Amino acid sequence: MTPTPRQSTLLCLALSLCALLVVPGNFPGLSGDARCTLVVFTLATCAWIGTPIDDTYIALGAGLALTATGVISSDTLFGTLGDATVWLLICAFVLAAAVARSGLAGRAAVFLVGGARSVRQLTHLTTAALVVTAFAVPATSGRAALALPVFLALAKALADRGRLVVMLALLFPTVILLSAVATLIGAGAHLITVSVLWESTGERIGFTQWLLLGLPLAVVSSHLAAEAVLLTTTRRADRAGPVRITAEQMQEHVRDTEGAGGPVTGPWAPAETRCALLLATVVALWCSEPLHHVPPATVALIGAVVASSPALGTVRLKDALRTVPWSLLLFMAATMAMGVAMSDSGAAKWLVAGLPVDVPPWLFLAVVVLVSTAAHLVLQSRSARSSVLVPLVIAAAAGAGVNPVAAALASTAAAGFCHTLPASAKPVTLFADLPGTPTYTSRDLLRLSAVLAPLTAALVLLFALAVWPLLGVPVVR
Repeated sequence: MTPTPRQSTLLCLALSLCALLVVPGNFPGLSGDARCTLVVFTLATCAWIGTPIDDTYIALGAGLALTATGVISSDTLFGTLGDATVWLLICAFVLAAAVARSGLAGRAAVFLVGGARSVRQLTHLTTAALVVTAFAVPATSGRAALALPVFLALAKALADRGRLVVMLALLFPTVILLSAVATLIGAGAHLITVSVLWESTGERIGFTQWLLLGLPLAVVSSHLAAEAVLLTTTRRADRAGPVRITAEQMQEHVRDTEGAGGPVTGPWAPAETRCALLLATVVALWCSEPLHHVPPATVALIGAVVASSPALGTVRLKDALRTVPWSLLLFMAATMAMGVAMSDSGAAKWLVAGLPVDVPPWLFLAVVVLVSTAAHLVLQSRSARSSVLVPLVIAAAAGAGVNPVAAALASTAAAGFCHTLPASAKPVTLFADLPGTPTYTSRDLLRLSAVLAPLTAALVLLFALAVWPLLGVPVVR
Protein backbone atom coordinates (compact mmCIF):
# COMPACT_ATOMS: atom_id res chain seq x y z
CA MET A 1 0.00 0.00 0.00
CA THR A 2 1.40 3.38 -1.03
CA PRO A 3 1.97 5.66 1.99
CA THR A 4 0.02 8.90 2.14
CA PRO A 5 1.84 12.26 2.28
CA ARG A 6 1.02 12.48 5.99
CA GLN A 7 2.49 9.04 6.65
CA SER A 8 5.61 9.85 4.62
CA THR A 9 6.10 13.10 6.56
CA LEU A 10 5.72 11.35 9.90
CA LEU A 11 8.12 8.60 8.85
CA CYS A 12 10.76 11.13 7.78
CA LEU A 13 10.30 13.06 11.02
CA ALA A 14 10.54 9.93 13.15
CA LEU A 15 13.64 8.64 11.38
CA SER A 16 15.33 12.07 11.60
CA LEU A 17 14.70 12.28 15.34
CA CYS A 18 15.92 8.73 15.85
CA ALA A 19 19.06 9.43 13.84
CA LEU A 20 19.83 12.43 16.04
CA LEU A 21 19.26 10.38 19.19
CA VAL A 22 21.49 7.43 18.27
CA VAL A 23 24.57 9.59 17.57
CA PRO A 24 26.58 9.47 20.84
CA GLY A 25 27.92 13.01 20.47
CA ASN A 26 24.47 14.53 20.43
CA PHE A 27 22.73 15.38 23.68
CA PRO A 28 25.61 14.55 26.05
CA GLY A 29 23.37 14.56 29.11
CA LEU A 30 21.33 11.63 27.80
CA SER A 31 22.12 8.10 28.97
CA GLY A 32 22.09 5.10 26.69
CA ASP A 33 18.86 3.72 28.16
CA ALA A 34 17.20 7.10 27.79
CA ARG A 35 18.29 7.33 24.15
CA CYS A 36 16.88 3.89 23.41
CA THR A 37 13.64 4.70 25.23
CA LEU A 38 13.17 7.92 23.27
CA VAL A 39 13.81 6.15 19.96
CA VAL A 40 11.21 3.49 20.74
CA PHE A 41 8.81 6.08 22.13
CA THR A 42 9.14 8.26 19.01
CA LEU A 43 8.59 5.37 16.60
CA ALA A 44 5.59 4.08 18.57
CA THR A 45 3.96 7.52 18.75
CA CYS A 46 4.40 8.15 15.04
CA ALA A 47 3.02 4.69 14.27
CA TRP A 48 -0.03 5.37 16.44
CA ILE A 49 -0.61 8.68 14.68
CA GLY A 50 0.16 7.88 11.07
CA THR A 51 -0.41 4.19 10.38
CA PRO A 52 -3.44 1.89 10.36
CA ILE A 53 -1.54 -0.74 12.35
CA ASP A 54 -3.39 -1.91 15.45
CA ASP A 55 -2.52 0.16 18.53
CA THR A 56 -1.99 -2.95 20.64
CA TYR A 57 0.45 -4.44 18.12
CA ILE A 58 2.50 -1.24 18.18
CA ALA A 59 2.51 -1.10 21.98
CA LEU A 60 3.58 -4.74 22.28
CA GLY A 61 6.35 -4.16 19.75
CA ALA A 62 7.57 -1.15 21.73
CA GLY A 63 7.51 -3.13 24.98
CA LEU A 64 9.48 -5.97 23.39
CA ALA A 65 12.03 -3.54 21.97
CA LEU A 66 12.58 -1.96 25.38
CA THR A 67 12.97 -5.41 26.94
CA ALA A 68 15.34 -6.70 24.24
CA THR A 69 17.60 -3.66 24.64
CA GLY A 70 17.72 -4.04 28.41
CA VAL A 71 15.95 -0.78 29.27
CA ILE A 72 13.37 -2.74 31.25
CA SER A 73 13.47 -6.34 32.44
CA SER A 74 11.20 -9.08 31.17
CA ASP A 75 9.73 -9.25 34.69
CA THR A 76 8.67 -5.61 34.35
CA LEU A 77 7.06 -6.21 30.95
CA PHE A 78 5.15 -9.34 31.94
CA GLY A 79 4.50 -8.14 35.48
CA THR A 80 2.25 -5.37 34.21
CA LEU A 81 -0.27 -8.00 33.13
CA GLY A 82 -0.54 -9.07 36.77
CA ASP A 83 -1.07 -5.53 38.00
CA ALA A 84 -4.05 -5.17 40.32
CA THR A 85 -5.66 -2.57 38.06
CA VAL A 86 -5.65 -5.02 35.14
CA TRP A 87 -7.40 -7.62 37.27
CA LEU A 88 -9.85 -4.96 38.42
CA LEU A 89 -10.82 -4.28 34.82
CA ILE A 90 -11.14 -7.99 33.93
CA CYS A 91 -13.46 -8.67 36.85
CA ALA A 92 -15.45 -5.49 36.17
CA PHE A 93 -16.18 -6.76 32.65
CA VAL A 94 -17.41 -10.07 34.09
CA LEU A 95 -19.74 -8.14 36.38
CA ALA A 96 -20.90 -6.01 33.44
CA ALA A 97 -21.72 -9.18 31.46
CA ALA A 98 -23.83 -10.40 34.37
CA VAL A 99 -25.71 -7.08 34.49
CA ALA A 100 -26.34 -7.18 30.74
CA ARG A 101 -27.57 -10.78 30.82
CA SER A 102 -29.95 -10.13 33.73
CA GLY A 103 -31.93 -7.46 31.84
CA LEU A 104 -31.40 -4.79 34.50
CA ALA A 105 -30.35 -2.25 31.86
CA GLY A 106 -33.78 -2.17 30.22
CA ARG A 107 -35.61 -1.93 33.53
CA ALA A 108 -33.36 0.93 34.68
CA ALA A 109 -33.87 2.76 31.38
CA VAL A 110 -37.65 2.61 31.70
CA PHE A 111 -37.50 3.71 35.33
CA LEU A 112 -35.46 6.81 34.48
CA VAL A 113 -36.62 8.07 31.10
CA GLY A 114 -40.23 6.97 31.58
CA GLY A 115 -40.72 9.88 33.95
CA ALA A 116 -39.72 12.52 31.40
CA ARG A 117 -42.46 14.93 30.40
CA SER A 118 -40.39 17.47 28.45
CA VAL A 119 -37.41 17.41 26.12
CA ARG A 120 -35.12 18.95 28.72
CA GLN A 121 -36.23 16.45 31.36
CA LEU A 122 -35.60 13.60 28.93
CA THR A 123 -32.14 15.00 28.18
CA HIS A 124 -31.05 15.28 31.80
CA LEU A 125 -32.65 12.02 32.96
CA THR A 126 -30.80 10.24 30.15
CA THR A 127 -27.62 12.00 31.21
CA ALA A 128 -28.06 10.90 34.82
CA ALA A 129 -28.66 7.31 33.71
CA LEU A 130 -25.51 7.29 31.57
CA VAL A 131 -23.43 8.70 34.43
CA VAL A 132 -24.63 5.87 36.68
CA THR A 133 -23.50 3.26 34.12
CA ALA A 134 -19.89 4.26 34.83
CA PHE A 135 -20.18 2.24 38.04
CA ALA A 136 -21.52 -0.89 36.35
CA VAL A 137 -19.76 -1.12 32.99
CA PRO A 138 -16.02 -0.52 32.53
CA ALA A 139 -14.53 1.36 29.58
CA THR A 140 -16.39 3.75 27.31
CA SER A 141 -16.79 1.29 24.42
CA GLY A 142 -18.52 -1.22 26.71
CA ARG A 143 -20.93 1.43 28.00
CA ALA A 144 -21.69 2.55 24.46
CA ALA A 145 -22.52 -1.02 23.42
CA LEU A 146 -24.82 -1.45 26.42
CA ALA A 147 -26.54 1.91 25.84
CA LEU A 148 -27.09 1.48 22.09
CA PRO A 149 -30.28 -0.65 22.40
CA VAL A 150 -31.73 1.91 24.82
CA PHE A 151 -31.05 4.70 22.33
CA LEU A 152 -32.62 2.73 19.49
CA ALA A 153 -35.74 2.21 21.61
CA LEU A 154 -35.92 5.94 22.32
CA ALA A 155 -35.36 6.70 18.63
CA LYS A 156 -38.25 4.43 17.70
CA ALA A 157 -40.53 6.06 20.26
CA LEU A 158 -39.59 9.54 18.96
CA ALA A 159 -39.56 8.64 15.27
CA ASP A 160 -41.81 11.58 14.39
CA ARG A 161 -39.39 14.11 15.95
CA GLY A 162 -36.22 13.65 13.94
CA ARG A 163 -34.12 16.44 15.45
CA LEU A 164 -34.69 15.03 18.93
CA VAL A 165 -33.41 11.67 17.75
CA VAL A 166 -30.29 13.37 16.35
CA MET A 167 -29.85 15.19 19.65
CA LEU A 168 -30.05 11.92 21.60
CA ALA A 169 -27.65 10.24 19.19
CA LEU A 170 -25.10 12.92 20.01
CA LEU A 171 -25.97 13.03 23.70
CA PHE A 172 -25.23 9.35 24.36
CA PRO A 173 -21.54 9.27 23.26
CA THR A 174 -20.91 12.75 24.64
CA VAL A 175 -22.01 11.85 28.15
CA ILE A 176 -20.41 8.40 28.01
CA LEU A 177 -17.03 9.97 27.24
CA LEU A 178 -17.21 12.85 29.72
CA SER A 179 -18.66 10.83 32.60
CA ALA A 180 -15.94 8.17 32.38
CA VAL A 181 -13.82 10.24 34.77
CA ALA A 182 -16.29 9.36 37.55
CA THR A 183 -14.61 6.03 38.34
CA LEU A 184 -11.23 4.38 38.11
CA ILE A 185 -12.64 1.71 35.78
CA GLY A 186 -14.29 4.30 33.54
CA ALA A 187 -11.48 4.17 30.96
CA GLY A 188 -8.28 2.26 30.42
CA ALA A 189 -6.45 5.59 30.40
CA HIS A 190 -7.25 6.00 34.10
CA LEU A 191 -5.48 2.76 34.97
CA ILE A 192 -2.46 3.82 32.92
CA THR A 193 -2.38 7.15 34.77
CA VAL A 194 -2.54 5.44 38.16
CA SER A 195 0.23 3.01 37.19
CA VAL A 196 2.55 5.73 35.86
CA LEU A 197 1.95 7.85 38.96
CA TRP A 198 2.83 4.93 41.21
CA GLU A 199 5.99 4.07 39.28
CA SER A 200 7.12 7.70 38.99
CA THR A 201 6.20 9.20 42.35
CA GLY A 202 5.22 6.33 44.65
CA GLU A 203 1.74 7.85 45.07
CA ARG A 204 -1.21 5.55 44.40
CA ILE A 205 -4.74 6.74 43.74
CA GLY A 206 -7.29 4.19 44.93
CA PHE A 207 -10.83 3.59 43.75
CA THR A 208 -12.33 5.69 46.56
CA GLN A 209 -10.03 8.67 46.07
CA TRP A 210 -10.62 8.66 42.31
CA LEU A 211 -14.36 8.51 42.96
CA LEU A 212 -14.17 11.47 45.33
CA LEU A 213 -12.24 13.54 42.80
CA GLY A 214 -13.83 12.37 39.57
CA LEU A 215 -17.53 11.95 40.30
CA PRO A 216 -18.30 15.67 40.93
CA LEU A 217 -16.46 16.59 37.73
CA ALA A 218 -18.31 13.86 35.81
CA VAL A 219 -21.72 15.00 37.02
CA VAL A 220 -21.15 18.70 36.35
CA SER A 221 -19.45 18.25 32.98
CA SER A 222 -22.04 15.72 31.77
CA HIS A 223 -25.04 17.91 32.55
CA LEU A 224 -23.38 21.03 31.09
CA ALA A 225 -22.55 19.00 27.99
CA ALA A 226 -26.18 17.85 27.84
CA GLU A 227 -27.29 21.47 27.70
CA ALA A 228 -24.68 22.18 25.02
CA VAL A 229 -25.91 19.24 22.93
CA LEU A 230 -29.54 20.30 23.38
CA LEU A 231 -28.91 23.91 22.37
CA THR A 232 -26.59 23.22 19.43
CA THR A 233 -28.63 20.47 17.75
CA THR A 234 -32.24 21.54 18.31
CA ARG A 235 -34.32 24.65 17.77
CA ARG A 236 -36.89 26.14 20.11
CA ALA A 237 -39.68 24.48 18.13
CA ASP A 238 -37.98 21.08 18.49
CA ARG A 239 -37.85 21.47 22.25
CA ALA A 240 -41.50 22.54 22.54
CA GLY A 241 -44.24 20.10 23.24
CA PRO A 242 -44.51 17.26 25.73
CA VAL A 243 -42.63 13.98 25.63
CA ARG A 244 -44.32 10.71 26.48
CA ILE A 245 -42.38 7.45 26.36
CA THR A 246 -44.29 4.43 27.59
CA ALA A 247 -42.98 1.25 29.11
CA GLU A 248 -44.59 -0.71 26.26
CA GLN A 249 -42.55 1.21 23.68
CA MET A 250 -39.33 0.56 25.57
CA GLN A 251 -40.23 -3.10 26.19
CA GLU A 252 -40.63 -3.66 22.46
CA HIS A 253 -37.16 -2.47 21.53
CA VAL A 254 -34.83 -2.66 24.55
CA ARG A 255 -32.63 -5.73 24.40
CA ASP A 256 -29.29 -6.14 26.08
CA THR A 257 -26.13 -6.86 24.15
CA GLU A 258 -26.32 -10.60 24.75
CA GLY A 259 -29.79 -10.92 23.27
CA ALA A 260 -31.60 -11.38 26.58
CA GLY A 261 -34.38 -9.12 27.71
CA GLY A 262 -37.08 -9.80 30.26
CA PRO A 263 -39.99 -7.57 31.27
CA VAL A 264 -39.02 -3.97 31.99
CA THR A 265 -41.89 -3.45 34.41
CA GLY A 266 -43.62 -5.50 37.07
CA PRO A 267 -42.07 -7.81 39.69
CA TRP A 268 -38.35 -8.41 39.49
CA ALA A 269 -37.10 -11.79 38.40
CA PRO A 270 -34.87 -13.63 40.91
CA ALA A 271 -31.87 -13.19 38.61
CA GLU A 272 -32.44 -9.42 38.46
CA THR A 273 -32.70 -9.20 42.23
CA ARG A 274 -29.51 -11.19 42.80
CA CYS A 275 -27.60 -9.19 40.21
CA ALA A 276 -28.77 -5.84 41.61
CA LEU A 277 -27.83 -6.85 45.16
CA LEU A 278 -24.43 -8.10 44.03
CA LEU A 279 -23.67 -4.94 42.05
CA ALA A 280 -24.76 -2.71 44.93
CA THR A 281 -22.59 -4.70 47.35
CA VAL A 282 -19.53 -4.52 45.10
CA VAL A 283 -19.88 -0.76 44.55
CA ALA A 284 -20.44 -0.20 48.28
CA LEU A 285 -17.30 -2.18 49.12
CA TRP A 286 -15.31 -0.26 46.53
CA CYS A 287 -16.43 3.04 48.01
CA SER A 288 -15.75 1.96 51.60
CA GLU A 289 -12.23 0.67 51.01
CA PRO A 290 -10.74 2.96 53.71
CA LEU A 291 -12.91 1.20 56.29
CA HIS A 292 -12.27 -2.47 55.49
CA HIS A 293 -8.93 -2.17 53.55
CA VAL A 294 -9.86 -4.87 51.05
CA PRO A 295 -8.31 -3.88 47.68
CA PRO A 296 -10.79 -3.04 44.90
CA ALA A 297 -9.36 -5.77 42.66
CA THR A 298 -10.05 -8.39 45.35
CA VAL A 299 -13.60 -7.11 45.79
CA ALA A 300 -14.11 -7.23 42.01
CA LEU A 301 -12.75 -10.79 41.85
CA ILE A 302 -15.15 -11.94 44.58
CA GLY A 303 -18.01 -10.26 42.74
CA ALA A 304 -17.00 -11.86 39.43
CA VAL A 305 -16.85 -15.33 41.01
CA VAL A 306 -20.31 -14.88 42.53
CA ALA A 307 -21.76 -13.38 39.33
CA SER A 308 -20.62 -16.40 37.30
CA SER A 309 -21.33 -19.09 39.91
CA PRO A 310 -23.76 -21.90 38.95
CA ALA A 311 -26.07 -21.27 41.91
CA LEU A 312 -26.14 -17.47 42.25
CA GLY A 313 -24.80 -16.13 38.99
CA THR A 314 -26.58 -14.86 35.89
CA VAL A 315 -23.86 -15.62 33.32
CA ARG A 316 -21.43 -18.45 32.69
CA LEU A 317 -17.79 -17.57 33.29
CA LYS A 318 -16.65 -18.56 29.81
CA ASP A 319 -19.37 -16.38 28.27
CA ALA A 320 -18.45 -13.44 30.50
CA LEU A 321 -14.76 -13.77 29.67
CA ARG A 322 -15.61 -13.45 25.98
CA THR A 323 -16.73 -9.88 26.67
CA VAL A 324 -13.36 -8.89 28.15
CA PRO A 325 -11.39 -6.71 25.68
CA TRP A 326 -8.14 -8.64 25.89
CA SER A 327 -6.57 -6.43 23.24
CA LEU A 328 -7.17 -3.39 25.47
CA LEU A 329 -5.62 -5.16 28.46
CA LEU A 330 -2.50 -6.08 26.46
CA PHE A 331 -2.30 -2.50 25.23
CA MET A 332 -2.55 -1.19 28.78
CA ALA A 333 0.13 -3.59 30.03
CA ALA A 334 2.54 -2.66 27.25
CA THR A 335 2.02 1.08 27.69
CA MET A 336 2.48 0.73 31.45
CA ALA A 337 5.86 -0.83 30.71
CA MET A 338 6.65 2.07 28.37
CA GLY A 339 5.78 4.49 31.16
CA VAL A 340 8.15 2.66 33.51
CA ALA A 341 10.91 2.94 30.91
CA MET A 342 10.29 6.66 30.39
CA SER A 343 10.50 7.29 34.13
CA ASP A 344 13.33 4.97 35.15
CA SER A 345 15.63 5.78 32.23
CA GLY A 346 15.40 9.53 32.82
CA ALA A 347 13.99 10.12 29.33
CA ALA A 348 10.89 11.93 30.59
CA LYS A 349 12.93 14.28 32.78
CA TRP A 350 15.28 15.03 29.89
CA LEU A 351 12.40 15.82 27.54
CA VAL A 352 10.93 18.43 29.87
CA ALA A 353 14.24 19.78 31.19
CA GLY A 354 14.25 22.68 28.73
CA LEU A 355 10.74 23.84 29.50
CA PRO A 356 10.30 27.01 31.55
CA VAL A 357 9.63 26.10 35.17
CA ASP A 358 9.19 29.56 36.65
CA VAL A 359 5.58 29.89 35.49
CA PRO A 360 2.66 30.18 37.92
CA PRO A 361 1.02 26.83 38.79
CA TRP A 362 -2.29 27.89 37.24
CA LEU A 363 -0.56 28.63 33.93
CA PHE A 364 1.25 25.28 33.99
CA LEU A 365 -2.04 23.45 34.57
CA ALA A 366 -3.77 25.53 31.90
CA VAL A 367 -1.16 24.45 29.34
CA VAL A 368 -1.51 20.81 30.42
CA VAL A 369 -5.29 20.96 30.06
CA LEU A 370 -5.18 22.68 26.66
CA VAL A 371 -2.65 20.22 25.24
CA SER A 372 -4.55 17.23 26.60
CA THR A 373 -7.86 18.56 25.25
CA ALA A 374 -6.43 18.98 21.76
CA ALA A 375 -4.42 15.73 21.76
CA HIS A 376 -7.33 13.68 20.37
CA LEU A 377 -6.81 15.42 17.02
CA VAL A 378 -3.43 13.66 16.78
CA LEU A 379 -3.79 10.50 18.88
CA GLN A 380 -7.24 8.96 18.58
CA SER A 381 -6.75 6.32 21.27
CA ARG A 382 -7.51 7.68 24.74
CA SER A 383 -5.14 5.18 26.33
CA ALA A 384 -2.38 6.08 23.88
CA ARG A 385 -2.81 9.75 24.75
CA SER A 386 -2.32 9.00 28.43
CA SER A 387 0.66 6.75 27.80
CA VAL A 388 2.34 9.57 25.85
CA LEU A 389 1.28 12.60 27.89
CA VAL A 390 1.15 11.46 31.52
CA PRO A 391 4.87 10.55 31.94
CA LEU A 392 5.84 13.92 30.46
CA VAL A 393 3.29 15.82 32.54
CA ILE A 394 4.49 14.17 35.76
CA ALA A 395 8.14 14.93 34.98
CA ALA A 396 7.35 18.55 34.05
CA ALA A 397 5.21 19.02 37.16
CA ALA A 398 8.06 17.93 39.39
CA GLY A 399 10.31 20.57 37.84
CA ALA A 400 7.68 23.29 38.06
CA GLY A 401 6.81 22.59 41.69
CA VAL A 402 3.27 21.49 40.80
CA ASN A 403 1.72 18.50 42.49
CA PRO A 404 2.17 15.65 39.94
CA VAL A 405 -1.10 14.03 41.07
CA ALA A 406 -3.05 17.19 40.24
CA ALA A 407 -1.29 17.56 36.90
CA ALA A 408 -1.79 13.91 35.91
CA LEU A 409 -5.47 13.98 36.88
CA ALA A 410 -6.04 17.22 34.98
CA SER A 411 -4.39 15.79 31.87
CA THR A 412 -6.39 12.56 32.03
CA ALA A 413 -9.69 14.33 32.67
CA ALA A 414 -9.12 16.82 29.83
CA ALA A 415 -8.24 13.97 27.46
CA GLY A 416 -11.80 12.73 27.94
CA PHE A 417 -12.90 15.33 25.40
CA CYS A 418 -12.70 13.64 21.99
CA HIS A 419 -15.79 14.71 20.07
CA THR A 420 -14.45 16.69 17.12
CA LEU A 421 -14.51 13.97 14.46
CA PRO A 422 -16.54 10.75 14.03
CA ALA A 423 -13.30 8.76 14.30
CA SER A 424 -12.09 10.55 17.43
CA ALA A 425 -13.50 7.89 19.81
CA LYS A 426 -15.22 4.52 19.53
CA PRO A 427 -18.54 5.67 21.09
CA VAL A 428 -18.70 8.62 18.66
CA THR A 429 -18.04 6.26 15.75
CA LEU A 430 -20.64 3.76 16.96
CA PHE A 431 -23.48 6.28 17.18
CA ALA A 432 -22.50 8.10 13.97
CA ASP A 433 -23.54 5.29 11.63
CA LEU A 434 -26.86 3.65 12.49
CA PRO A 435 -28.74 2.36 9.44
CA GLY A 436 -32.38 3.37 9.46
CA THR A 437 -31.98 5.81 12.36
CA PRO A 438 -31.34 9.59 12.05
CA THR A 439 -28.00 10.52 13.55
CA TYR A 440 -25.52 13.37 13.60
CA THR A 441 -23.20 14.61 10.87
CA SER A 442 -19.64 15.91 10.98
CA ARG A 443 -21.07 19.44 10.98
CA ASP A 444 -23.08 18.65 14.13
CA LEU A 445 -19.91 17.40 15.83
CA LEU A 446 -17.92 20.49 14.86
CA ARG A 447 -20.69 22.79 16.07
CA LEU A 448 -20.80 20.99 19.40
CA SER A 449 -17.01 20.87 19.75
CA ALA A 450 -16.73 24.63 19.27
CA VAL A 451 -18.78 25.04 22.44
CA LEU A 452 -17.81 21.93 24.39
CA ALA A 453 -14.02 22.04 24.01
CA PRO A 454 -13.49 25.39 25.81
CA LEU A 455 -16.26 24.54 28.27
CA THR A 456 -14.75 21.22 29.39
CA ALA A 457 -11.20 22.60 29.43
CA ALA A 458 -12.26 25.50 31.65
CA LEU A 459 -14.19 23.13 33.92
CA VAL A 460 -11.24 20.76 34.38
CA LEU A 461 -8.97 23.71 35.15
CA LEU A 462 -11.49 25.05 37.67
CA PHE A 463 -11.63 21.69 39.45
CA ALA A 464 -7.83 21.35 39.47
CA LEU A 465 -7.34 24.83 40.93
CA ALA A 466 -10.34 25.25 43.23
CA VAL A 467 -12.18 21.98 43.93
CA TRP A 468 -9.56 19.23 44.13
CA PRO A 469 -7.44 21.14 46.69
CA LEU A 470 -10.48 21.05 48.99
CA LEU A 471 -10.60 17.26 48.49
CA GLY A 472 -6.98 16.60 49.39
CA VAL A 473 -5.09 17.21 46.11
CA PRO A 474 -3.27 20.57 46.39
CA VAL A 475 -2.02 22.40 43.32
CA VAL A 476 1.55 22.64 44.60
CA ARG A 477 3.61 20.16 46.58
